[in-house]
Amino acid sequence: MKILSKHLYIVSTPIGNLDDITLRALEVLKNSDIILCEDTRRSIKLLSHYKIKKKLISYHKFNEKKQLTKIIEYFNEGKILSLISDAGTPLLSDPGRLLVNQCIENEIQITPIPGVSSITTAISVSGFKDQFLFYGFLPKTQNELNKVLIPLSQSDYTQVFFAPSKKINFYINNFKKYFPGRKIVIAKELTKIHEAFIREDIDNLKTFENNLKGELTIVISENDKKVKSFDEEKIVNKVRIYLKKYSLKDTVNLISEIEKINKKKIYKLCLKIKNEKNF
Repeated sequence: MKILSKHLYIVSTPIGNLDDITLRALEVLKNSDIILCEDTRRSIKLLSHYKIKKKLISYHKFNEKKQLTKIIEYFNEGKILSLISDAGTPLLSDPGRLLVNQCIENEIQITPIPGVSSITTAISVSGFKDQFLFYGFLPKTQNELNKVLIPLSQSDYTQVFFAPSKKINFYINNFKKYFPGRKIVIAKELTKIHEAFIREDIDNLKTFENNLKGELTIVISENDKKVKSFDEEKIVNKVRIYLKKYSLKDTVNLISEIEKINKKKIYKLCLKIKNEKNF
């Protein structure tokens, strides 16, 4: 693989186990002039593990705008730069979007070096459908969370969220409210020694008495409730029988409950049958 100058490499790094890194990622990091990283203290552990000594520049959400001008200067000098996050694939709930857009504007080539992501890692063992929506970190306040979960709860797709462990009970109470009838997997300490997956029906999920550690990846299953087709002939026969025994109101309520069909549909059908001459 030829490592090119005036190039930004987006390099995926391990999410826990340091052995989860590709040979290509190591080659790019070894040949980079500068490595941009969220927290130099965390990144140096990975780089030291593989005996990589390069210039590290702190690049995080609090300074990314300020760093842009200097970073573009490095590219103009012909430097090779790599961007890594604290763990996983950069730009997924991590800083980097401003830099990528700046590189696009300055016609600086961007090359992704794929690898580990907690999103796909958790999805792969969830047992849920692989058509999914990824949101990232959920809002921390109730009002903002309501704004996010109301529309998301209408989606039938599998959904993936990130959450700090200290807020998990807050989110569990909201998941029970907005996603009843679905299943959930809470993945903690992915790829580490104490990796664990908590699997449960959301309706039965209890809050945690003991604090969990780290950041959690949460997967909520697709909405697999099937809408029953409206078999009018079958319903008409039931309505005829029920109307001879029960009131119009009771007939509507009973059939709607049994068949899981909208009451307005049943009511209109009942009125139509009651108005028939031969009923």
